[in-house]
Amino acid sequence: MFTKSLVVATALASTVLAQGRPENTSICDYYTTALLKENTAANQKTLLTLVVNTAVIGNYTQPNVGIAVPGILAAGEVDGTEVNLLPYFNGELASTNRGGMAGVSVNFLDGGGAAPLKENKASNDPNSRQERLLTHLYEYFGGLLGCSMMGNNDYPAYSGSNSQYSVHKFMALNNAEVTYFITQVGLSAASFGVAESDITAVGTALGGLFNVRCAPETVVIPSQPAALQSVCITEDCALSPNSTCAAYDAVVVPQMAGNGTSSMTSTMAGGATSTRAGGMSSTMTGSATASATIVPANAAAINGAGVDAILAGIVAFFL
Repeated sequence: MFTKSLVVATALASTVLAQGRPENTSICDYYTTALLKENTAANQKTLLTLVVNTAVIGNYTQPNVGIAVPGILAAGEVDGTEVNLLPYFNGELASTNRGGMAGVSVNFLDGGGAAPLKENKASNDPNSRQERLLTHLYEYFGGLLGCSMMGNNDYPAYSGSNSQYSVHKFMALNNAEVTYFITQVGLSAASFGVAESDITAVGTALGGLFNVRCAPETVVIPSQPAALQSVCITEDCALSPNSTCAAYDAVVVPQMAGNGTSSMTSTMAGGATSTRAGGMSSTMTGSATASATIVPANAAAINGAGVDAILAGIVAFFL
């Protein structure tokens, strides 16, 4: 049974990917069919779980097309600027929006950290903050990538905040940090055989929505109203076309949690540079330093034996 399913699914994936994605088919629907055979809500969630988990912790599925993904939690570098996003996740920085007018420290790795992600889960604790965060990421990216089967128990629709600015504003993220995050998403998609053209489309969309300063209110999830979306808010972020800086609060650099060291330096979103105090020295064991350059999957590997290898790994993982 396993062999028969694998042969049929492999043949389908090779044929579909070789033909290229039709313009009227979403990225989510297309690659769900190509890699998991049936375009169901459960399979769409599986695809987004694979992509998001890999983007967060780096490669954990074998085989893949040979694209190295360090992961969002790994330290990296963008154009000579060091990046370390881990302190935003482990509670080292008072950077969440749960404190009203100031950021507060929250550990979002309270559900087992990387271990359950390697098992293709969000966490080991359904009541953890990690579970809520990862589940929201699966749903948000599913909505962003056009997963048409969302909205039932197999794959609930995103119901979180409609403003990514409000969620991230106390992080005071700069261009290198947001670029690194977006790059890991692109690398993750490439590692599963997503075509270069589709990776570029997703990267362009994410950059235009989040990696610009003072963007006007925008609809991201079709079922939600327009809201402020800029996540990159320091002065080194490119200014959005039709910018509305007056709609954004002053930038307050997050303080280190629990050590008495803080930075109260602030400026308007359109103004001068703020300096992050305390430094972010945390690293994740085994993390690698990587250049934030999206490396597209090799076209020959996608359309040929690479697809067979990817699909074999995915099918073996779930059966």
